[in-house]
Amino acid sequence: MKLEDSLLLAADYHKDRVALAEFIENMEAALSDLPQRAERNGAQQNRAKAIHETARTARQAFLDLHADELYAELTESYEHHLRIENLAFKAAELVPGLVPTRLQIEKERSLPQQHKEGNEIDQGILFNSFLNSPRTGSHLLDAMRRPTAEALSLLSAFKEEGWVDLGSVTLRREDGVGFVTLDNHEYLNAEDDATVGRLETAVDLVLLDDCIKVGVLRGAPMRHPRYANQRVFSAGINLTHLYQGRISLIDFMLRRELGYINKMFRGIIAVSPGQGSQHTQEKPWIGAIDTFSIGGGTQITLVLDRVIAERKSYFTLPAMQEGIVPGAANLRLPRMTGSRLARQSIFFNRLIPADSSHGQLLCDVVADSNEMESAIRSAAAELSKPAVVANRRMLRLAEEPESSFREYMAWYALEQSRLIHSEDMIATLERSWVARAR
Repeated sequence: MKLEDSLLLAADYHKDRVALAEFIENMEAALSDLPQRAERNGAQQNRAKAIHETARTARQAFLDLHADELYAELTESYEHHLRIENLAFKAAELVPGLVPTRLQIEKERSLPQQHKEGNEIDQGILFNSFLNSPRTGSHLLDAMRRPTAEALSLLSAFKEEGWVDLGSVTLRREDGVGFVTLDNHEYLNAEDDATVGRLETAVDLVLLDDCIKVGVLRGAPMRHPRYANQRVFSAGINLTHLYQGRISLIDFMLRRELGYINKMFRGIIAVSPGQGSQHTQEKPWIGAIDTFSIGGGTQITLVLDRVIAERKSYFTLPAMQEGIVPGAANLRLPRMTGSRLARQSIFFNRLIPADSSHGQLLCDVVADSNEMESAIRSAAAELSKPAVVANRRMLRLAEEPESSFREYMAWYALEQSRLIHSEDMIATLERSWVARAR
């Protein structure tokens, strides 16, 4: 088979599965004739790119015809709600060659980002297709809003004790408030795959515990010499892990947006035990911004109901220095700040002091450090009022219908998967982060 050849599809789901598997097998055989990416010369790298492009064109053609049928089979006619990681690996088993297997992803996981083959791009193509479909996309969003198994396993003990330490995230219940504290000292509360999972567990517990009326997200006092005993909200994505190849498309990029951030914004979908009926549980959220809110931290603030910022703190969204799409900020930031300031933030890394006219577009209250606790308590009392949840729901319906979020996330999955495996992102990190770290 030549690279100029294209996949011939019959518009029959079962026949096309076989045809795709055979086509991709030939593409992978051609790729296996080349050295590993780190050892390829220029000509070999160009050939590898051509092989990948041909294979991805075939995968996209298959999904254009059969994404809904595939999703229906994966979920047994929509009876089961599978999370994104389960969907991806089950799809790899069901349609060989469509997306990478668990073994392929684990192998890539051990490599620096610049030496990876980029198999996650095929996962991006898959979720772009699923999320672009109103029926499959809505079902997938619902699946990702269900409580995690870990949260359900911890719920009984948390209800009794009112405290849980998840590692780099802790949660305590006090006077009807669930205090989620980021505690990743080594990286100034930067997020990685593990932190995203822990935050989702904590958010689930806040939403599942009937004794909690309001959630609060804040950073812990740091042990870092430069910020010793000083609270820090978030340093954004862990760029060291990203460069080292330890940030994944599914467990970080997609799980973060479809998981804990969307749950903070829209609530969880809980299933009544023994009845099978489901209902939404949502609660208002407060963010307490100390020192700085960089990148992913600023993204979180865009879904919060009250943002309280320490007077000397600031917000940034350095997407161009990271070389990636800043989560759902492109969807949400313009309605907070206006389109012009959003572009200045995303394209030019504009630093926005909390105690400024533009800062007040991103936060509601600016307080001195010794006033932060009382400001948080006051906001929690106001947000505990019975009509708050109904009104936040109506505001959300007006501001960001779920269909808009679904469509955005469809293209986010595709664009982000391409960016994190691009030579441009590696070069950007080399210039803006790695050189500075050295």
